[in-house]
Amino acid sequence: MFIQIFTTGGTFDKVYFDALSDYQIGEPQAGELLQQARINGEFAVQSLVKKDSLELNDADRELIHAAVSACPHRHILITHGTDTMTVTAAALADIDDKVIVLTGAMQPARFRDSDALFNLGLAIGALNTCPPGVWIAMSGRIFAADGVSKNRIAGRFEPSSEAEG
Repeated sequence: MFIQIFTTGGTFDKVYFDALSDYQIGEPQAGELLQQARINGEFAVQSLVKKDSLELNDADRELIHAAVSACPHRHILITHGTDTMTVTAAALADIDDKVIVLTGAMQPARFRDSDALFNLGLAIGALNTCPPGVWIAMSGRIFAADGVSKNRIAGRFEPSSEAEG
C-alpha cells in the first residue's frame, strides 16, 4: 500500500522560535516521524500549504481538494491543524474511491510530550482498515469525518454528540 501524505501546516509542524516568542510553521514532520517509527511501506510527502488551520480559506481547501482528487493513489493522509480539520474534511466528502484520513496534533511534533507521533500511527492504522471515505484519526480514535468535534476544553476530539466546545 502506497500512502500519499499531504501536509497543510498546523500545530503538527509548528516550531517555537525563542527570539520571536512565537510559533511558526516549519518543515513537514510526517516523513521523518514515519521513518523513525520504521513504518513498513512506501509513502511520499508533499506540502500543500504551511498555515495554522484558522488561517486556511476556501482557496486553500480547493487546492487540497484538487490535490487529493488528482492523486493517483488510493490512500491519502493529510496532516492538518485541529481547529478547522472538520471543515476541510467536509470539503473532501465528495471524493469517491479513496481512503482519506486527516490527523493533527495538540502539541508540535518537535515537543517531547506531543501527541503527533501517536496520532500519525493511528492514521496509518486507519488507512489500513477503513473503507473509502473521509476519516479523522485523533485522540486514540478513528471518527467518521461528519461525526466528530474538537472539545477545546478537554483538548481532544469526541463524537459530535459528546463535544462540549
